[in-house]
Amino acid sequence: MSNDFTPDQKRYLEGFMSGMQSARAARGLGPLGGTGEGGGAAPSGPDREHAEAQARTAAAGGKLVDQEKWKQAEHPFDAYARFKEQASSGTYPKPEDNFRWRYHGLFYVAPAQNSYMCRLRIPNGILKAWQFEGVADLAERHGGGYSHVTTRANLQIREISAENAPLLLEGLADLGLTAKGSGADNIRNVTGSATAGIDPLELLDTRPHARAWHHHILNDRSLYGLPRKFNVAFDGAGSIATLEDTNDIGFQAIAVGEGASCAGRPVEPGIWYRLALGGITGHHDLARDTGIVVAPSDAVAVADAIVRVFIANGDRTNRAKARLKYVLDAWGFDKFLAVVEERLGRTLIRVEAAFVKPRPVYDRLAHIGVHAQVQPGLNWIGVALPVGRLTVAQMRVLSAISQQCGDGDIRLTVWQNLLISGVPDARVDDALANLQAIGLSAETSVLRAGLIACTGATGCKFAAAHTKEDALAIADHCDQRLMLETPVNIHLTGCHHSCAQHYIGDLGLIGAKVPINEEGDTVPGYNLLVGGGYGVEGGMARDFQANVRAEDAPALVEKILRVWQMHRVSPDESFVAFARRHEIAALRELVDATGGAA
Repeated sequence: MSNDFTPDQKRYLEGFMSGMQSARAARGLGPLGGTGEGGGAAPSGPDREHAEAQARTAAAGGKLVDQEKWKQAEHPFDAYARFKEQASSGTYPKPEDNFRWRYHGLFYVAPAQNSYMCRLRIPNGILKAWQFEGVADLAERHGGGYSHVTTRANLQIREISAENAPLLLEGLADLGLTAKGSGADNIRNVTGSATAGIDPLELLDTRPHARAWHHHILNDRSLYGLPRKFNVAFDGAGSIATLEDTNDIGFQAIAVGEGASCAGRPVEPGIWYRLALGGITGHHDLARDTGIVVAPSDAVAVADAIVRVFIANGDRTNRAKARLKYVLDAWGFDKFLAVVEERLGRTLIRVEAAFVKPRPVYDRLAHIGVHAQVQPGLNWIGVALPVGRLTVAQMRVLSAISQQCGDGDIRLTVWQNLLISGVPDARVDDALANLQAIGLSAETSVLRAGLIACTGATGCKFAAAHTKEDALAIADHCDQRLMLETPVNIHLTGCHHSCAQHYIGDLGLIGAKVPINEEGDTVPGYNLLVGGGYGVEGGMARDFQANVRAEDAPALVEKILRVWQMHRVSPDESFVAFARRHEIAALRELVDATGGAA
């Protein structure tokens, strides 16, 4: 905050802002904020907190990264007219504008595809069937005729030409949807329990809280332009895991029992959110319990305070160290939470773990198949999508099934599939028949149910392998040779960004350029890891084997799974438990000694 500046820093800030205003004026842009004492330009308005953080960094001798300089020169939300001018001439953006257009949800993905990808914002992953059908129309008219369900319970549209990009964004707005802030240094799509409000197991319906946070972000420009991206999830303790522990902020529904107290004052028994912070699996960390409980009605205020402390103190000099985790690592949780409390103006409530009741155990197959809802006579149907891909024709039929057989909702999940909810018992068979008619099903193998893959090299310049195609090859190979009864998650991600969260998979594969000769030639492939998990089994997978050619990955996965089946202590021993009770060297010996099926 401005009161924290020393006199020298204030003088530096005035000069810093004056120079920034001059740079904007040279580009024909309007001024940022107002005028400070003595005529020096001082930050004000919705971008004040960010400008102050940038100035503090520079005053302390830090060198702002390019992205921070691009934000200073022109805020992306002030550049929409220029974006439309680019589009009208069919021009794709240079790096600084590629960064800015991501604030609008558009990613220029060349050289993988000479086009844009658009990522939507769908709070709690739930949209109306007519909106889903409208997205299909937009994907057909302005994109490649398909969409992807993502690991943030979201939709992506790909192969959007420069000319069509504004038409697609404005078409989303016509549907009551938006892509605003779904990329770059912003708070990403808000996830929540996929079965919120319909699940017999859940403690809390997350929909109102995810929606409130979604609209809080959309209507406050000061919550854009963070030091780095930021993820928030609400988990209601339902049947389907939300993976809230992979987020910067995870709100986990819990039941607090009788007798709990905080600072000598009783804590009301009932349903609260437990606060977890600092999840970022690509950097080997799951969100950690803070010991704090939050009233569901207070979740937005607490999240806002956390984000603003991050805005003020996140690293703006090093993109690799700019996430919330690194503020927590540097400060420790106690200091960070004390600053959050100062921002809130009150003390947060802490409850000893002994007073928190065990959470319901999620069902790792509940996102697939027919499941009874808490409402008598109604069901949700989990539709199996091959690594999240849908054609527009399939989307239209899914929309019709939802409207004619269900309650009109399409519920996307973090497992790259979707649910049709509110289906009466008498309409289940009709819904299943219509799914079959478009090449989809509510049934799939145990292996395919847990198969996750990012876009891969087909549509992402960072990816070192074709993850979606290779994931399906693994499934085709293993399903012919193995019969799995116990769920296994296999995550394939193309690069270090870990969009498919390979570190939490029972088996995780991260794309790699595999050397094949001494001349330095490479082929697409993977480094393979084992033993990752989430929730009660939370932990990072360990390196198992590097430089596996993509064509060899299916047979290796089969051997690893076969070793588990042969050497587990009982049919109920999960893969993660099996992998963790073996040292990697011992596990390799077992795999090397095991042949594949004929």
